[in-house]
Amino acid sequence: MSKQVGFIGLGRMGEPMALRLVAAGYELVVYDVRPESVAALTAKGALAAASSAAVASAVDTVLLSLPTPPIVREVALGAGGVASGSKVKTVIDLSTTGASAAREIAAALAAKGITAVDSPVSGGVAGAVAGTLAVMVAGPRALCTELEPMLAVFGKVFFVGERPGMGQTMKLANNLLSATAMAATAEAVVFGVKSGLDPSVMCDVINAGSGRNTASMDKVPRQVITRKFAQGFATGLMYKDVRLCLEEAEAAGVPMSVAAGVRALWARANEELGADSDMTAIVQLIERAAGVEVKSK
Repeated sequence: MSKQVGFIGLGRMGEPMALRLVAAGYELVVYDVRPESVAALTAKGALAAASSAAVASAVDTVLLSLPTPPIVREVALGAGGVASGSKVKTVIDLSTTGASAAREIAAALAAKGITAVDSPVSGGVAGAVAGTLAVMVAGPRALCTELEPMLAVFGKVFFVGERPGMGQTMKLANNLLSATAMAATAEAVVFGVKSGLDPSVMCDVINAGSGRNTASMDKVPRQVITRKFAQGFATGLMYKDVRLCLEEAEAAGVPMSVAAGVRALWARANEELGADSDMTAIVQLIERAAGVEVKSK
C-alpha cells in the first residue's frame, strides 16, 4: 500500500497515533477541527488539509479517530465528509462506535465504492504513545492483511472477523470489562479504607491474589491513591462505551445484569463529575458517600 495516508481526528488518542505513523515514515495528510492539533502534526512534517473531503481527495486510505458515533457518521458521510472525496478507496475507523453504527457507515461507504475497515483500539493514551495498543480489525481478510504493517505501528493487531462491526463488538466487550474493573475496584478500596486499611497495601494484596485487574494494578495506585486522576480517558467516553455495549447486547438478545449496574454507576459519574472528568475519578462518588478519601497513609 501507499505510504501516503490520511488521518482525521487528532485528539488524545489520534494525535499520538498519527505521530507514530509520521515517525514510521508515513506521509500524512491530516485534518482536525482544532487548528492547534493540526499544527502539532504539521510541525513534524504532515500536510494539512482544509476538510475531511480534502483529505479523502488527496489519498486513497483514510484513518479516523473520533470521539462519538454521531461525529464518526458526520465525518464519514456528511456534507464535506470523507465519502465526498475523489480519491479515497479505504476508510479505517479507529473509533468506538458500536457494531450497528459501523455496519450502517460501512454500507453507505460501500455504495460509493469505498471499503470500510472496522478497527477500534484499546490501551489508552499511554498505549497510543508507546505503540502498545490492542488493534481489533474487521474487514475483508486480504485488505486487512495488506493494512497490517501500518496498523502494527499502533500495537498488536488482532484480526477478529470479516464483517463490519465485529471489531466494535470486540472493543465494547473489552471496555465493559475495563469499566467494571474500575467501578468494582473503587468500591472495594473505599470499603477497605473506611474499615481502616491502607489502599496501597490493599492493592499489593489484591495484585498478588485472585482479585487483580487493570484498575488494581494500574489505575488505583497511579491515579487514585496519588490523587492525580489523569489516566487520560474521559468519564463521558467510558459511559458511552458501556451504554453502547448494553444496547448492542440487548439487540443481540443477551442479558447483562451486572453490566446494567455498572452502567448505572457510570451514568451517575457522568452526571455528577462531568463528562470531561478523568474516568478514575469515579472513586469520588463512593468516597463522598462513605466519608473517606482513598490516599496513602
